[in-house]
Amino acid sequence: MSEQLTVDALVDATPQSRERDVDFLRALSITVVVLWHWVFSVTHWSDGRLTMPNPIGEVRGLWLLTWLLQVMPLFFIVGGYANLAGWRSAGADPRLRAGTQGTAFLQKRAVRLLKPTALYVAVWAAVEIALGLLVPSYPGVLEYGMVVFVPLWFLGVYLAVVVAVPLTARLHERAGVLVPVVMGAAIVLVDLARFRFEISEAGWVNGALVFVFAHQLGYFWRDGRVPSGALVVAGLTALVVLTNLGVYPRSMVAVKGEAISNMNPTTACIAALAVFQLGVVMLVRPVLSRWLQRRSVWRAVVVANGVAMTVFLWHMTAFLVAAVVFERLGGTLLAEPTAGWWAQRPLWLLAPAVVLAGLVAVFARVELPTRRAQ
Repeated sequence: MSEQLTVDALVDATPQSRERDVDFLRALSITVVVLWHWVFSVTHWSDGRLTMPNPIGEVRGLWLLTWLLQVMPLFFIVGGYANLAGWRSAGADPRLRAGTQGTAFLQKRAVRLLKPTALYVAVWAAVEIALGLLVPSYPGVLEYGMVVFVPLWFLGVYLAVVVAVPLTARLHERAGVLVPVVMGAAIVLVDLARFRFEISEAGWVNGALVFVFAHQLGYFWRDGRVPSGALVVAGLTALVVLTNLGVYPRSMVAVKGEAISNMNPTTACIAALAVFQLGVVMLVRPVLSRWLQRRSVWRAVVVANGVAMTVFLWHMTAFLVAAVVFERLGGTLLAEPTAGWWAQRPLWLLAPAVVLAGLVAVFARVELPTRRAQ
């Protein structure tokens, strides 16, 4: 038997040694992704499908925001920190038999990721079956609303990186800084093959390698070996140089009309962005850590992390529901970032949030932390 822990119990149980900024940045990353998809995407119907481009190509200089708000590298950095801590904790657990560290670590991490994901997929499958039976003309969500499954690709990549932790953690222990140096060189070579020698398939190698590189940076944060100023300078210099070569776009997210996206598949620019973002985090960390000592602030972080997976998985479903209701009430999803589109931004913050709050209330229980009843 187990019982769910209250928020206050979790807050009270926080050890003084806990790096609260890691938890905060995890919650912040997911919040930024959700708000970006809701508020900063020109989500509309195109040929019967819900699509979600962004207005970056329409507003001069707006690409610069993506150097801070493209938080996928940051999420993997935070994941690297947490996963190295979990890996070492599993290795130090006296209850485990020799040779079972990897199994214990992967089982714990997989359950945390896959339980809410399995529920999400199961609920959508049940809804699809029900609608298919009740509405003969129903086309199926795969035909009109693939955007609701956007979170799954990210979770798939992250799970693959987690599975690689037994290897990457051991490499970190044995080779240290040589590992990201070699990875960085490999990322550059892969991009050279893709763009100079037109081997387009090579891009998908970096689709994995760049995220492993960002995750590896988190290991150094965990070990306290991060020269913040040097990382900011190195990452920013690399970004400026790379985005002025005439090969890479300046935006760190896909932009309508551009042939190349730095995110699909990922390029050396995202690796440079990871270095830059980690340096920025290290610079602001002293102030951030003091702020997070406030009980009210830390309590909000605990709440956010407690339902983070549910929020991430269901946020585009909430948007879809809000959009359908909006259109049934006579509204129109605008296809261009006009003045009217900008004026609607508060609506697309509040309406999906109301729906998501209901979804979280129903489905978050599966990921909330529990303890064994005495």
